Amino acid sequence: MSPETSPPVLELRNVTKTYRVKQGIFGKAKPLTAVNDVSLSLPRGEVLGLVGESGCGKSTLAKILLGLETPTSGQVLIDGKEILAQDRLSLARRIQPIFQDPYSSLNPRKSIFDIVSLPLRVHGVGGPQEWDRKVREILDIVGLPARVMNTFPSQMSGGQRQRVAIARALIMKPEIVICDEPTSALDVSVQSQILNLLGDLRREFGLTYLFISHDLAVVEHLATRVAVMYLGRIVEESDVAGLFDEAGHPYTQALLKSVLTPEPGLGVPDTQLGMAYPNPIDPPAGCQFHPRCPMATDLCKKVAPRPVETARGRVECHLLDPQSPMHDAKVA
Repeated sequence: MSPETSPPVLELRNVTKTYRVKQGIFGKAKPLTAVNDVSLSLPRGEVLGLVGESGCGKSTLAKILLGLETPTSGQVLIDGKEILAQDRLSLARRIQPIFQDPYSSLNPRKSIFDIVSLPLRVHGVGGPQEWDRKVREILDIVGLPARVMNTFPSQMSGGQRQRVAIARALIMKPEIVICDEPTSALDVSVQSQILNLLGDLRREFGLTYLFISHDLAVVEHLATRVAVMYLGRIVEESDVAGLFDEAGHPYTQALLKSVLTPEPGLGVPDTQLGMAYPNPIDPPAGCQFHPRCPMATDLCKKVAPRPVETARGRVECHLLDPQSPMHDAKVA
């Protein structure tokens, strides 16, 4: 079944998450919208890459999907059933995380066997003999020898620790895995090994990934679709080929320009976005990207763009809206 016709295993419908943030001891609490009216659909077996700068709301969205945060409004559905209607244990069987930093996501006082077998013990699956067998099996699958079971995280390299974290996430055979920047804390040489492993595991177990990253080069390697997030909103969504060949949103184009290239003489790329990031407590009016956009006009400063369906997906930009007076203007 093609991605276009397969029903979504994971779906977000107009999800918003707002916090009340107090500035200073005597300051008045103001709303901070970390996730702003996000709708996404993830077909079974696909990999959705979620990209954007630090602070754009990616990790908050991951916490909502894991049931660690409750959305202020909107729905999160797994196979059409609302996530809030499911108990924590049944949800954990179906969706598991792989976190950014393997140095802090593993308990340093526990052996690798204890860490990887913990989900089996929490869910009451089998006994000691079955735990031993399943831990050996999953360690072999992620490329670790059985002898590491009696070692501790401090005795392992960063890449080995992340393989342990992957083993722990997969030992209950979940359907969905939330990968929150799982390679950003690793050396470049190890990153490719972990990405290749995740790709192999997806094909072997039929996994569905939400892959969160700020690195488009990493996302291109693994994802089948890409959603670009800016100040809590999805400003563009497309299949991988469409996004990398013909990005529509100026922010996506700037992110693509920021990807480092091995070509000699080019140096560090200049995205032309500057160093300043908008204050999420006091976001700009109109299009929230307009203070950093080279194509911004008075319309962008006053009117927020609407989501527009494209041949590859959807985008929020006046430049690509057939009903906008800016339509078909050339993007620099």
